[in-house]
Amino acid sequence: MIKIEKVENNIDLITLKNDELEVVVSNYGCTLVKVLMKDQAGNVDDVVLGYDDFKSYQTLDAYIGALVGRVANRIKKGTFELNGQTYHLPINNGPNSLHGGIKGFSYQVFDYQVLDETSVEFHYVSKDGEEGYPGELDFKAIYSLEGDTLTMHYHATTSKDTLINITNHSYFNLSGKKENVYQHLLKVHADRFACIDPDGLPTGEIKDVKGTSFDFNEFAYIGDRVDNDDEQLQLGKGFDHPMFFNTKENQVELVHEKTGRKLTVSTTLPQAQIYTANYLDGRLGKYGQHYNARDAICIETQNMPDAIHLEENPSTILKAGDTYDEKTSYKFEVIKNL
Repeated sequence: MIKIEKVENNIDLITLKNDELEVVVSNYGCTLVKVLMKDQAGNVDDVVLGYDDFKSYQTLDAYIGALVGRVANRIKKGTFELNGQTYHLPINNGPNSLHGGIKGFSYQVFDYQVLDETSVEFHYVSKDGEEGYPGELDFKAIYSLEGDTLTMHYHATTSKDTLINITNHSYFNLSGKKENVYQHLLKVHADRFACIDPDGLPTGEIKDVKGTSFDFNEFAYIGDRVDNDDEQLQLGKGFDHPMFFNTKENQVELVHEKTGRKLTVSTTLPQAQIYTANYLDGRLGKYGQHYNARDAICIETQNMPDAIHLEENPSTILKAGDTYDEKTSYKFEVIKNL
């Protein structure tokens, strides 16, 4: 079932609902507004952070629930060279450009159409030169809810060679925000992680997770790791690092034992930024709740941040004539008697 509610100025809320889940999204920033799911006792909670007042999505940072583009994460000093030409992007995070610039995809109103009872397609054309990026980018995101799984399928083509690195920036808390995420169990099928500098920008140094706080190949409580005496954790004020997957599906698992809720993230992308909401500042969120650091975890599937500077053949370049085609799914299930 799909239901549409008008909010304001061409901004709508779209509800996708079945017997397993109720998911509310918006064409503003392709934002994931709510995910309502049961626990093992049958109680229903919202397991993503968000805002009641839509102006908060339009005016605040943190990208809560938003689709992020053209380029997720940071680009060093907001500048890059492509095909011998230098491009300049807005500086909006320390000395760097973050999450597509001042008015990236997270702050745009998308056209959309309901495809069927389970799917909605969002569409946006980013003009040549928008936020400093070359090429007219024709972008689509299809959100589908089937059973207990929400899938986001991203497509893009461009009129000129450009950069693209799309992610979803939802903040997950499987307790329904009854507590922070310290008692969430996390597993990440990753054998390496990228080091960052004090501004959160990857330095180019890649480390093995073995013997470090970043080894989540077996389930571990986030709270047992996030405050460890580790230089990288101190630089990020917690986890805020790209982790490189060593498997092709079901790469990240998150479990809250008390409720029996489990989230499994599966993606075609090679890594995810694991972020423990270290910069949430007490702002007012949904249901009158205040959001503080560590109240959620983001699992931002993506290609390498700042790849244009760090990779020999940057994975974030989309050439004219080629198609960007990536998919990430989020499976929300209840495990009885955890």
